Amino acid sequence: MNAAMSIDILPLVERIGEANAAALFGLITGLIFGVAAQRSRFCLRAATVEFAHGKLGDKVAVWLLTFSTALVWVQGAQALGLMRGEDARMMAVPGSWSGAVIGGLIFGVGMVLARGCSGRLLVLAATGNLRSVVSGLIFAVVAQMSLSGWLTPARDSLAALWTTQGGTNVNLAAALGVPGLGPLIGGLALAVLALVLARRNRIGARRLVFASGVGFAVAVGWILTFALAQVAFEPVQIESATFTGPSAHTLMFFLSRDALIDFDIGLIAGVFAGAGVAALLAGEFKFQGFEGEANMRRAMTGAALMGFGGMLAGGCAIGAGVTGGSIMVATAWCALFFMWVGGVLATLLLEPRGLGVPA
Repeated sequence: MNAAMSIDILPLVERIGEANAAALFGLITGLIFGVAAQRSRFCLRAATVEFAHGKLGDKVAVWLLTFSTALVWVQGAQALGLMRGEDARMMAVPGSWSGAVIGGLIFGVGMVLARGCSGRLLVLAATGNLRSVVSGLIFAVVAQMSLSGWLTPARDSLAALWTTQGGTNVNLAAALGVPGLGPLIGGLALAVLALVLARRNRIGARRLVFASGVGFAVAVGWILTFALAQVAFEPVQIESATFTGPSAHTLMFFLSRDALIDFDIGLIAGVFAGAGVAALLAGEFKFQGFEGEANMRRAMTGAALMGFGGMLAGGCAIGAGVTGGSIMVATAWCALFFMWVGGVLATLLLEPRGLGVPA
């Protein structure tokens, strides 16, 4: 890998301060993500429901293109020395295999019940979907309870059942003996597959551009926080788009007078603003509520499951599934796989009883 050659942000950091710079970089990442996710209708839950129905349709194609382009952008940035995946916190600390498996399954079931993963709920909330507002708040509360509240002992116990060795997580590419540019080449191959599916499903070029934009947002977050870490006086967490921890942190930011602004706060604000503006400009902003008591119960249950499952798995469908996967964090790939399994199983078990909701 090339030596680090991060972008020069020192003048900006000296002018506005490290905390404000981190929040600004979160805002930039979130704006890109929010606009792209809203316009592409990117959603892991929708893709798993479609897959469970035996289809490789537009939703699977969009998800696959997002995932593959994130992998390509991030691995390309690493090859250019714009970031180092091994410096990211999720790679530098021990991971939990048991948390990835159990949490991934719980999250997968939850996103089907809630009719959207955590990132999708935030995007939909910005477009006037009041169901997503309520579900998103429940998700954030349960995530905070799992992080440092009543559910913390249960999360810690489950996560401790099976952890990675050596004090760090596992680089999946290194563990499999894949050469340096292997993940980049693999990402390009997946992107080609996604484009083949997109053509088969007649997905327009504009939607494909926005789908790849979601993956680009992930790379932007990694690059900017890595650049900040190189010039900051205090330790800076190298991170990118994820919604479990940031949702909990944003909740506490508004509930505590001592909360500090950081990347997470900017990220959530950016996604909400980006998705909201995109919906307004497209004429898609519309207030929507719950469709009956049963749907409300399922959505609230699903949101709670996602809050606990995402924190246990080490990230949500974006944080583990795309962001962690893009730097080849092994437990993130494991969590993503079991999110797919949980989503597919929930769809197959619920829809025959009339409880499923179309993607």
